Amino acid sequence: MKKITPFLWFNNNAEEAMNFYVSIFKNSKILNISRYGKGGPGPEGTVMTATFQLDGQEFSALNGGPEFPFTEAISFFVDCQSQAEVDELWDKLSAGGEISRCGWLKDKYGLSWQIIPSVLGELLGDKDPAKSKRVLEAMLKMTKIDISLLKQAYAG
Repeated sequence: MKKITPFLWFNNNAEEAMNFYVSIFKNSKILNISRYGKGGPGPEGTVMTATFQLDGQEFSALNGGPEFPFTEAISFFVDCQSQAEVDELWDKLSAGGEISRCGWLKDKYGLSWQIIPSVLGELLGDKDPAKSKRVLEAMLKMTKIDISLLKQAYAG
């Protein structure tokens, strides 16, 4: 286990969510599952805790009950290298969830994600304030980030 690992508290669907995430991201796998036993606080045989990797990043999950739902105060930022990657992750993660603005979405489990192309940071960081302002204004109108529209705004 790495020194710092995101720990996700699910109501009762940690295993389903973990399998969903592992199916979406490359270089992902389930590492360990601990299940509730007979007479435990959770239904026998269901996941108590689990560890898994998404694109090499380790996560832990718990079926802990409904006390602590996810909020947008915590999100996972996914650095995408192409529009195809943005499109694929956006479509898969938003299925059954909620889309928001500026590349943000909430998946069907309530977890928030930012699906952001690397080029956005480059364009926003341009030394020409007029160019970066146009890119920012274009981004603020988007739900899913569209690289071609960002580049059009950048070019003026």
